[in-house]
Amino acid sequence: MTTRLELKAQLTVTDTGEIEGIAWPFGSADRVGDVITKGAIISPATLPMLFGHDQAQVIGVWDNIAETDTALTVKGKLLIDDVERAREVRAMIRAGAVTGLSIGFVTTKATRTAKGRNITALNLHEISVVAVPCHPGAQITSLKSDATHDPMNKETHMDPEAIETPAPVATPANAPLIDTKAFDEINARLDRMEAKTSRPQGVHVTGPVANPERKAFESFLRRGVERISPDEMKALTVADNTNGGFLAPEETGSELIKLLTEFSPLRQYAKVVQISAQSITYPRRLTGTSAAWVSEIANRTASGMTFEQVTLTPHELATFTDISNALLEDNAYNLEGELLADFAESFGKTEGLAFVKGTGIGQPVGIMTAADIAEIKTGVAANFPAANPADVLIAMYHKIATTYAQSGVWLMNRNTLAIVRQWKDGNGRYLVLDPISEGAPSTLLGRPVVEMLDMDDIGAGKAPILFGDMSGYRIVDRIGLSTLRDPFTLATNGQIRFHARKRVGADLTHPDRFIKLRCAV
Repeated sequence: MTTRLELKAQLTVTDTGEIEGIAWPFGSADRVGDVITKGAIISPATLPMLFGHDQAQVIGVWDNIAETDTALTVKGKLLIDDVERAREVRAMIRAGAVTGLSIGFVTTKATRTAKGRNITALNLHEISVVAVPCHPGAQITSLKSDATHDPMNKETHMDPEAIETPAPVATPANAPLIDTKAFDEINARLDRMEAKTSRPQGVHVTGPVANPERKAFESFLRRGVERISPDEMKALTVADNTNGGFLAPEETGSELIKLLTEFSPLRQYAKVVQISAQSITYPRRLTGTSAAWVSEIANRTASGMTFEQVTLTPHELATFTDISNALLEDNAYNLEGELLADFAESFGKTEGLAFVKGTGIGQPVGIMTAADIAEIKTGVAANFPAANPADVLIAMYHKIATTYAQSGVWLMNRNTLAIVRQWKDGNGRYLVLDPISEGAPSTLLGRPVVEMLDMDDIGAGKAPILFGDMSGYRIVDRIGLSTLRDPFTLATNGQIRFHARKRVGADLTHPDRFIKLRCAV
């Protein structure tokens, strides 16, 4: 599932003292068609209270987050004694300028619907005070003022539909004049905030206006904050052109040219499951029962089954990237989309190699390094294959059970495929057949050929070809690719650090579904 930071119900508010609200109603769609189901939200016991999803404006804390049958409800308190901004937000709430709540989260599981998405799992990161919520039902329901500011300590209900407009009251002739200066200052500040959010932020878009998800991620890049877990680093700065400076100048073209990165697509063919624990264990049957013919009254013979266990453990894959504040402000190349695409490409390449040749030590077990897969040996690499090519491949095809052979695919890299493409049968017909329709794979003995970049070339002692049913190799995803943001570690250098991580494991579960072709030494 997508794991980007999302902002729902775009403005939420709190007040001095205690504040209660509905952060998200379950079962009903927001303004973009998304629905969050009950039980989908994973949240810590407390969360920061922000203003407008701005990480620099922490105005309080949410210390009571709970689910009812109909909604996610929250209670919290503004830090009015210590934070000036919290006192300003309190005034906005009392004036009715802001009445909504908004949540910032990362989706971990969702399905597409006709109008949007049905989100069934997400990680909640923060709840903000905003003016216009994405979900119309995300509203502040009550606000309790401090005794020092409200002697009666009464509860003020902020639900717009529940507020009744009082009848006009005549002002006595001797009534004191109301000082509206503070209220005017609040209105002026809101006007400045609105103008600031509408001002271009250094991203020069020549095509259609960016969609809400892109805008949300752009805001996350500039102002978000998350936990960190790095393994390797690369830096993007304006000062060093080779590390990102080429992205900043407006004078250069608006197209970012990238070199092609290829990786093994084994994930597309293996059996992939999502798990919610640190590991998962599967029983594997070694032997089964055995029936025997007997006469009418003869003694029956007992038989049984034996089993072993296969445990799949996810391993962590991670990196981080440092980007200067100036680059984020001045880039003209959709940097937020480019960063996500580069993370996805890098992780796909690294895990693709592990799925083929992983050692199992701190990484998945690769299908070509897993034990117990049967082999057929052929001639030395210099005379590959020594036997008739068709005979070798036919022997591989019939070495595994019919059910698995009929679902099998051939795995080899492009160099090996170039040689196999030259093989012919006894009638001079090529063994590899090109697809009839566009997008279909080439076939060998009627089964698809899949190019695996990380497979071995033909060489002494190497296994350049594998055939089998890929359901016998299992991939377990624990945490999908997620992007986290750290604006503090390099703040003195004018940089922001972005972390990407993923937890995934893999191992062979059914060795009897595969056969290797190995060159003689």
